Amino acid sequence: MSVDSAASGSLVIHSARLVDDGHVTDDAWMRTQDGVVVATGTGRTWERADLVVDAVESAGPGALLTPGFIDIHGHGGAGASFDDGVDAIRAARALHRAHGTTRAVVSLVTAPLDDLARRVAEIAELMRSDADILGSHLEGPFLDPGHHGAHEPSLLRAPEPADVARLLEAGDGTVRQVTIAPELAHGLEAVRLIVDAGAAAAVGHTDADAAMAVAAFDAGASILTHAFNAMPGIHHRAPGPVLAAAADRRVVLEGIADDVHLHPHVVKMLFDSAPGRVALITDAMAAAGSADGHYDLGAVSVTVRDGVARADDTGSIAGSTLTQDVALQRAVAAGVPLAEAVRALTETPAVAVGAGDRLGRLAPGFAADAVLLDADLRVARVWEGERR
Repeated sequence: MSVDSAASGSLVIHSARLVDDGHVTDDAWMRTQDGVVVATGTGRTWERADLVVDAVESAGPGALLTPGFIDIHGHGGAGASFDDGVDAIRAARALHRAHGTTRAVVSLVTAPLDDLARRVAEIAELMRSDADILGSHLEGPFLDPGHHGAHEPSLLRAPEPADVARLLEAGDGTVRQVTIAPELAHGLEAVRLIVDAGAAAAVGHTDADAAMAVAAFDAGASILTHAFNAMPGIHHRAPGPVLAAAADRRVVLEGIADDVHLHPHVVKMLFDSAPGRVALITDAMAAAGSADGHYDLGAVSVTVRDGVARADDTGSIAGSTLTQDVALQRAVAAGVPLAEAVRALTETPAVAVGAGDRLGRLAPGFAADAVLLDADLRVARVWEGERR
């Protein structure tokens, strides 16, 4: 599949079903100039450009044009882990870019503080040259040992304010998200510290009940990390963090639509219970786009069999092998309306990490990140817009 630059000159893509801002517009066109969307319309009202693309010729009848996908929670792909440095990040990003993910937050698993500080600093430096990277996500080490999932339990720790501040400072303003179990000592204080630094605090890998989750949201937490996974479930007398998040319009709920982390019925329920507030993430590890076999996810050894990753020592699900185009296909197959599934890959994640002013839409003034899909939701072409 082709990945093209729209960063210079003018481009028109026409005769597509435009899926944007929760709507589907038939026979639509989009015009970009130097990597920015400048106009959209319908029919034959578009004017010539340096490059003109007929969506039907490129992707067949029923071709769809969407904003570029944004993954705010992923750990790697193409055999490479985001924890392993610049070359690995670029290799994994190339794989996901070809599947429509034009921008991504680089998620790091639990590691010693020295290693995490070094890694977020490397990502901050990489962002100077690689505009597709939106920042870093610390999924650990401030997690509940009882819900450690594929994180090494011996490396987990309470969120001492000095430790949280050290990691945020190492990122020099580029840490986009920190997952935290708010019930830990200093948990709510850490949530406030994260938010005050301009990052999103996410509740996850937690034993929090509904009341504690509400307290975290009131303290400023605005994301629920991979809803239902690594947290208490829903009970009719103990609703837990998922229903607390669904009831709070300030909160975005991450969902992994791989038919492993969530049953399709639960995916549909998630969208129904929190309309406009679901972000479809991959939580992909190195095996995405690669063969079954043995991999490392941070300090945890993982075996992938039939595309399902599990930790060798505990059998816990250890990330996914998902790409966002497949997440779109599976969400739609679960009964999620197309426009809402696309929103969950574009506008909602952009807003969740503070990039909703220029990413996640195909409206004038937004970056010309775009994905052309065929009628079966398979990626035909990808364009990358402005590189800032």
